Amino acid sequence: MTTPNGHIPVLADELIDLVAPKPGETVIDCTFGAGGHARLAARRIGPEGLYIGIDRDPVARARFQEFESEGLCRSRFVASEFSLALKSLQEEGIRADALYMDLGMSSLQVDAAERGFSYSHEAPLDMRMDPRQDLTAGEILNTWPEDRIARILRELGEERYAGGIAREIVRHRPLESTIDLVDAIKSGMPTAARFGSGHPARRSFQALRIAVNGELDAIDAALPIAWDALAIGGRMAAISFHSLEDRRIKRFFAGLATGCVCPPELPVCVCGHEPEARLLTRRSITADEAELARNPRARSARLRGAVKLAEREEAR
Repeated sequence: MTTPNGHIPVLADELIDLVAPKPGETVIDCTFGAGGHARLAARRIGPEGLYIGIDRDPVARARFQEFESEGLCRSRFVASEFSLALKSLQEEGIRADALYMDLGMSSLQVDAAERGFSYSHEAPLDMRMDPRQDLTAGEILNTWPEDRIARILRELGEERYAGGIAREIVRHRPLESTIDLVDAIKSGMPTAARFGSGHPARRSFQALRIAVNGELDAIDAALPIAWDALAIGGRMAAISFHSLEDRRIKRFFAGLATGCVCPPELPVCVCGHEPEARLLTRRSITADEAELARNPRARSARLRGAVKLAEREEAR
């Protein structure tokens, strides 16, 4: 589906089918974005259901108001980073029957050239999802030491030429725009690598965006909180867009779905540990060719999910 503002949500039908919202249920959407998944969920839960959208991006609030005006269900919006929002909702005693998070960047953020997320437009070195925070990409690039920048590019962008790129970033200081950054990145790569598959700056921009917004820390904090926010029998799903996110989600769900944790040499189970989840996806769900033709941004998307069977031991 395409939203009224032209946004095409990724793996929309697959996600909603996986968490399977039912009439009258409560749905928590941890990453409202442009509201594409929200509309599908709202139609499933109907007028008696409750939809709660979370997003720290101020642009999302205006999109939520458009969604709310359609009157598909009862709804509310929480303007916050999702781990903090989920804690607040738990304190209110709210439990979700279906909960999901789309960890990719909204196309509205990418297409807003002035925010500096895209290597295709000249813009200030910003990359903040929440403009109220202090740290920007420009601060990292112009003040952090070379070895720290290299570590970010290597660990968060899986960039094989991280050392050379970091060296060129420091040499090109002060960097003032995304074009300056792209030039520094290209200077730090071998000539052949600049003409490989994909844009040469893609991994570095990803790494900086993750660092600026603390995305991996937010995921690590949010996953257990999100699980605790589910009612027993509730369904949780997450869409990731790169391996660092997907590994975290896969490990988290797999850990919850594990039963006996006794050493393999014991002949019988003595731990009594029971699975807290049942996996809804043995392997990640990916976009089919028809979706890729409509929306090339779906190419790296991975969807995983699980059903809650019991409370986490840490939360009991």
